[in-house]
Amino acid sequence: MISQHQEIEEKFWKIFNQQDSLKIEEFKKYMDKFAVNFNLYKDGNFIERSLPFDVIPRIMTKAEYDELNRGLSQRIKTLNLFLEDLYTEQKIIRDGIIPFEFVEQAKGYLKELQGFSPSKKLRTHINGIDLVKDSVTDKWIILEDNLRVPSGASYPLSIRDTFRKIYPEFFEQLSIAPIKEYPMMLKECLDYVNCGGVNVVLTPGRFNSAYYEHSYLAQMSGSHLVRNHELIVEDKKVYFKNYDGKPIRVGAIYRRLDDDFIDPEFFNPDSLIGVPGLMEAYLAGNVAILNAPGNGVADDKGIYYFVPQMIRYYLGEEPILDNAPTYLPYFEKDKEYIFENMHRLVIKDVAEAGGYGVLFGHKMSEEEISDLKNAISEDPRRFIAQELIEFYDEKCYMDGEIVERKADFRAYVVMAEEPKVWTCGLTRYAVEAGNYLVNSSQGGGFKDTWVIE
Repeated sequence: MISQHQEIEEKFWKIFNQQDSLKIEEFKKYMDKFAVNFNLYKDGNFIERSLPFDVIPRIMTKAEYDELNRGLSQRIKTLNLFLEDLYTEQKIIRDGIIPFEFVEQAKGYLKELQGFSPSKKLRTHINGIDLVKDSVTDKWIILEDNLRVPSGASYPLSIRDTFRKIYPEFFEQLSIAPIKEYPMMLKECLDYVNCGGVNVVLTPGRFNSAYYEHSYLAQMSGSHLVRNHELIVEDKKVYFKNYDGKPIRVGAIYRRLDDDFIDPEFFNPDSLIGVPGLMEAYLAGNVAILNAPGNGVADDKGIYYFVPQMIRYYLGEEPILDNAPTYLPYFEKDKEYIFENMHRLVIKDVAEAGGYGVLFGHKMSEEEISDLKNAISEDPRRFIAQELIEFYDEKCYMDGEIVERKADFRAYVVMAEEPKVWTCGLTRYAVEAGNYLVNSSQGGGFKDTWVIE
């Protein structure tokens, strides 16, 4: 007896094989026309490039999505409670769930914000949670949490529009969940925490890797797309200078730049893309910043280790979705296990992102393993180790052939009064066969994700 997933895939391939192959070229031309870009910096050079994409979507059943919905909602609620607790009462530290020195050493922890609670006590507004589907257990596994400035939501929106234009047959014959609600989810979140004024998307400009997304989401959510020079702070309030120079009060800022750069008077004084005085207005409660400054502590791959314990601590529930089996060399017992099994583990630098700082033990020489052990011994807080998850490949159409490539899934969870999991997400695939790194910053491509009943 075939599963529901297999049945849906059979329907998909029956429709796909009936299509004129020339439509694939039409699809590519349409996507290129709208320039879905993810720019790269490599060897000191700025490379403006179209993001690789695939015409074959990832297919997910409604039942599978519902399970992710429950698990991701549980996780984001927990992480918001953790961040609010950490920056205020710190009960979780006093109760011994997480060692304080572990938090204190997290790169994203901003002790300057200790004691401050943002609008509606909401910190995890827009979240990107990266998962893979384990081919051994057939379960979804969470690899990491992205609660600072997660990108990528505009890409499936763009590719879905192209699908509907080029391949309407799929949408006529399959019950594919619509995804156009994402910009409205974003607007609802901005409105929910708005402190009085208009909503804006703050971008560092076109040389940013995700600038395409900044402009797309600003337009689709009805927000103003602004650069730093278009915002001013007066009397601890933020104003947008429109085309005629008239100042308009700003109530919520969806910032698309990291903490270090948002305000040169509070963080990095050399920042040329931040807004002087922004943090003063934020700490006065006169503007909301999405996501909240200081969220980076929860992105730390070491803190990730403790999330299952956080769920039990704050919600009194068992985690619905599992972490990858993770070990902290900070703990002596874990370090011994890592050193004995390093040849088959994945070692990650806790402060890195985008696929950087990831080392695969099975690809390392004995000398490289020895050097890594020395680095871990010198600074155990800097690293985590995880079991290598043999996650599923996805079929991709490349160079006229259908091939198998490793693919992960970034789920988007937008939180206002309650978290909402988008009925889509970003499936990222590796361009090279056998590559486990699928991140866009590592040259990976993307495809649409269809939730089908």
